[in-house]
Amino acid sequence: MSRVAKSPITIPTGVEVTITSNLMSVKGRFGQLNMSIHPCIVITNTNNKLSFDITITEKKEQKKAWAQAGTARANTANLIQGVTEGWEKKLTLIGVGYRAKVMERVLNLTLGFSHPINYKLPEGITVEAPSQTEIIIKGMDKQKVGQVAAEIRAYHPPEPYKGKGVCYIDEQVVRKEAKKK
Repeated sequence: MSRVAKSPITIPTGVEVTITSNLMSVKGRFGQLNMSIHPCIVITNTNNKLSFDITITEKKEQKKAWAQAGTARANTANLIQGVTEGWEKKLTLIGVGYRAKVMERVLNLTLGFSHPINYKLPEGITVEAPSQTEIIIKGMDKQKVGQVAAEIRAYHPPEPYKGKGVCYIDEQVVRKEAKKK
């Protein structure tokens, strides 16, 4: 039995949650996000609290159904936070000459290659570069923000010898010792 699914979610003021048979829509000050609901899950809204339950009575299938309910509860909490506060990821560029610049809907990266990298930003994502070596990615959808951060990091992940590359702000790069003579 999922302990995550057992705890209800309190809907903050200014957030509107609409539940149909297989779709949930969450609307807040930043916009609207939708999520599909697994058929074995029942979501009820009572007194601005969302509670999650399962419809399966067979003992064999209940464990999987509770896992789905826990996942749905976590995703719903992410949707609610996304439309109220938003999500953000911070990246830092480590290396001589590494820099980032935002030009409208394109992130221009200079990462030590022979050419600059132009990353086109998807819809719903905003990027800021407060300094040449910092990138802040913001958006409503947690999955999309994380995906954009991972794609930018994949251009030049931090290497273990000098630590150069694109890394998350709180990432610990395990350094290796150089080859000895």
